Amino acid sequence: MRNPQVFNFFTELLQMGAAFFRQHWCNSGIHSLHAGLNQLGKIDADIFRNVTLSPFNTYRYKINHCLFSPSSLDSTEALSEDVELAGSCVKIKDSADILGEWGCGDNDIYKIFSRRPSLRKTDPKILQSKLEILSKLGITSSDLVKMINCRPRFLNCRINLFLNERLEYFEAFFGSRQVLAKAIVRNPSLLTYNFHNKIKPVIAMYESLGVSNRDLIAVLLSRPTIIPRTNLNDEKMDYIRKTGVSKESRMYKHVVSLFAISRIATIREKVVNFEKYGFSEDEIFGLIGRSPLVLTLSIDKVQRNMTFILGTMKQSANLVLGNPFLLYSNLENVLKPRYLLACKIEDMGVEPGIKGPAMLRALRMSDKRFVSAFITRHSGDVANELYTFYNNAKCVRRLAESSKKNSSKGFPF
Repeated sequence: MRNPQVFNFFTELLQMGAAFFRQHWCNSGIHSLHAGLNQLGKIDADIFRNVTLSPFNTYRYKINHCLFSPSSLDSTEALSEDVELAGSCVKIKDSADILGEWGCGDNDIYKIFSRRPSLRKTDPKILQSKLEILSKLGITSSDLVKMINCRPRFLNCRINLFLNERLEYFEAFFGSRQVLAKAIVRNPSLLTYNFHNKIKPVIAMYESLGVSNRDLIAVLLSRPTIIPRTNLNDEKMDYIRKTGVSKESRMYKHVVSLFAISRIATIREKVVNFEKYGFSEDEIFGLIGRSPLVLTLSIDKVQRNMTFILGTMKQSANLVLGNPFLLYSNLENVLKPRYLLACKIEDMGVEPGIKGPAMLRALRMSDKRFVSAFITRHSGDVANELYTFYNNAKCVRRLAESSKKNSSKGFPF
């Protein structure tokens, strides 16, 4: 320092402050130190004129004890700890605290953060406001876990746009807040879709096609992504008419919705695939009208089941028109092992056999009922032999099936 007098003064000031701090620490704490330093400041008004001490506020102060320790030993010990002094120290809440207070357990919070790690850094106030909206809708913590699993970015989206108008419309449409909450859990994006340009036009379109409110609610719950995927044109409307399904039929809502969410190219490919097995266009659309879920089957599954029915079982393709369940049945677990067991029973000459109409009934049975009807009803070695043969037939898997990687996250639709 340029002025030795000032340097000496501040040295003495620190020593006096340290002594005063040690003497009054337990009695009056840091505020006594502050008062003492203010008193020391009056010793030399000329030198200490520009020195001011601000009053303590609510911010946190950290004081290192080594500055006020009389010996090197005390200084070394004091270096290992900091004394935190604060007028009022309030812990800042993070997103985990907000979720915990809302009702989420540790396991729920772990699942949410695992699915959407960025939620750890989200603004707690914004997160709390969104959770309050969900609480008013009756959404629980377990529901929230399902919603984040399906829509990881849900809590990062703005769900307050047209909120009141949206909720009033949905409550009138679904009839109750409980059904609305169920629909939102199935598809959280109902709170984020464009309300005026997407939600209302799509619902109005289905209503104009004759789908009742009750049927439309059932479709929305069974196929949550129907709103963003709906796209109807003249060609699809022509396909719907070819099915011959009336508006009063229970299948009508499924026919309309499945054609609406399917791509034109996909519909054409599936129709052509059926034509390969000798079906006419009228027979194909008639089959879709009786069993609309045929449209959800992949081309590969239809080809494999039809090849087994025609090639191995030696049945007519028309059998499928009256029994669509043959297309839905699993080839490795149902069709193939049960047909092979029927052949085994016939070779052994055991009664009752599985022939004709009994074959169709056997293919439609649950596994437990099938085993009881055709295997365990026999006694001794016959039952054991049939059961072993049946289990071995079920263990035969499609080539390279074990190496397939099925990763399903979000909506399985």
